[in-house]
Amino acid sequence: MRLPTQILALWLILPAHGVRAETYEVRMLNGSERGSMLYEPDHLSIEPGDTVKFLATQRGHNAATVDGFLPDGAKPFKGQINQEIEVTFTVPGLYGIKCSPHYDMGMVMLIQVGKAPVDEARIPGGLPRGPARRFSEILSRANAR
Repeated sequence: MRLPTQILALWLILPAHGVRAETYEVRMLNGSERGSMLYEPDHLSIEPGDTVKFLATQRGHNAATVDGFLPDGAKPFKGQINQEIEVTFTVPGLYGIKCSPHYDMGMVMLIQVGKAPVDEARIPGGLPRGPARRFSEILSRANAR
């Protein structure tokens, strides 16, 4: 009778471990009541191991990392236009995400992985005005929480 008890214990433990990782959805939009060319939401606070699924809600968008705005050791990614992409974030820190075709228009978002303090975020220099302004707005809202 000992073996079935061990199997039962293992069965109870394994699902609990797998439940910890979450999947979040981000819609890529041409516009909403908040403006044009945006991610909804434009800020996520997630844990290492969580996945973000970027939904091709409206045509003409993708999701990609912003050069110089990701943690040391994190791998950049770039999704295809009009394609959904799922990314699992394992390295704690702050990730700037952009829509490549609409980057200059300010279509960006911030993903905060782990306990990375948002108030210590440094927007990379040399960004176009649209993304720099939008990142500043996102960080202001995130710091107010």
